[in-house]
Amino acid sequence: MLTWMVILMVVLLLLGFPMMVPLLAATLFMMFTGMTFFGPAQGVSWMFTGVEQWVLAAVPMFIFAADIMTKGHTANRLLDLVGSFVGHLRGGLPITTAASCTLFGAVSGSTQATVVAMGGPMRPRLLQKGYKDSFTLALIINASDIALLIPPSIGMIVYGVIARGASIGDLFIAGILPGLLILLMFSVYCYIASRIMGIEVEPRSTWRQRLYALKGAILPLGFPVIVVGGIYTGTFSPVDASAMAVLYAIVLEVFIYRKVSLRDIGSIALSTGMITAVVFILVAIGYAFSQALSTAGVPQQILTPIVQQFGDSPTAALALIAVAYFIGCMFVDPIVVILILTPLFQPLVTATGLDPVHVGVIVTLQAAIGSATPPFGCDIFTAMAVFRRPYFDIIRGTPPFIAILVFATVILIMFPQISLWLPSMGAQ
Repeated sequence: MLTWMVILMVVLLLLGFPMMVPLLAATLFMMFTGMTFFGPAQGVSWMFTGVEQWVLAAVPMFIFAADIMTKGHTANRLLDLVGSFVGHLRGGLPITTAASCTLFGAVSGSTQATVVAMGGPMRPRLLQKGYKDSFTLALIINASDIALLIPPSIGMIVYGVIARGASIGDLFIAGILPGLLILLMFSVYCYIASRIMGIEVEPRSTWRQRLYALKGAILPLGFPVIVVGGIYTGTFSPVDASAMAVLYAIVLEVFIYRKVSLRDIGSIALSTGMITAVVFILVAIGYAFSQALSTAGVPQQILTPIVQQFGDSPTAALALIAVAYFIGCMFVDPIVVILILTPLFQPLVTATGLDPVHVGVIVTLQAAIGSATPPFGCDIFTAMAVFRRPYFDIIRGTPPFIAILVFATVILIMFPQISLWLPSMGAQ
């Protein structure tokens, strides 16, 4: 039965149906074939349970704030700030791009919003400076994926809802050092690549220019202070922080910078609502699917032999989890992969005594890698739409960045305290 269900889902995907259709079809397959026993009322109840968790209210709020800032001045001011401090270094322009994507990720929590906001102004500058388009496009989509690790992260919110024992506030804090580690690794690669390409350095900014850029960016930098600082100190819950982010974005872009008008807020809210609807439908159906799988005993069937083989080795378990999520996110939207695989791997996490927060960081990193990895990484198609470049032009330069992200995964698996140190400090 399990084999036929998988075949059904693959066929529907190959026919071009959106992911919610194979998930729903597989759930109905389990109900009508007797693979497990539940009725339509139970299935609908599972769907409501999947989306009724209060913390999910943070998702549309963070998306709304990101949409407002993408339309406004925030991205350019962050670019100017970073460029004034590192633009004169060898590889300063791509390092500026990577660092600005990280900062904007701390503002938006969305990889696709970061591709749009940072890729638009930076790609022409990189091309004019002499960087290859393949390098430029790969840098933008991979550096934007740091947004999944730097709080606020929508992927971490979804994981925190599905996983047991994983505080979303702790997940947010745990993603900071891994995100900065990846930024450092990308910066080193940009330095080496710039030397190989023979790119000349930019003139150094004066301290007057740096202070001017800092003055311009001081208000956008308030976003991570609100989100991270509020959660870390216990002042805000993730939902409170998301609401404050929306209010701050409106005040900043509408009343201070005046780049966004009050009339624009309606159309931005409509766009946010459409994205949120898709996310919540996926969450509802994905939760029902995972509950049906659990009722059918599929996690135990798949993972019992694996648990017996690995015993209590947390390193081997994390490696298996990383590989599974990485492969899954190459083909399917990361949110769907998190919804499906997290309940499946829950027994393995429990049996090996892994910290669910550390597992969440590893899972979110794989979602970030998969978002920019062929064949179906979602950021690849976002870049195709934004930059109007063919598929193979977008992916040509991605292998070095993917290798760096895989290496970062190995480091985080071997040294879990990189993820867990800041949450442990907050707990003291």
